[in-house]
Amino acid sequence: MWQSLATALCLVLVIEGLMPFLAPAAWKRMLAAVSLMDNRQLRVVGLLSMLAGTACLYLIR
Repeated sequence: MWQSLATALCLVLVIEGLMPFLAPAAWKRMLAAVSLMDNRQLRVVGLLSMLAGTACLYLIR
């Protein structure tokens, strides 16, 4: 189980690093736009992201 969790966390780091590596200017613009969002909007985006991830895991398992 710990190996699977470590593998998943490593994949998250790889995926998170793709955007700043491939398109740093677009990544900066996206971060600037996100910094202007209020907390409620960020929470909704986070919730939708978690639900989408959960649904994807359910579909592939």
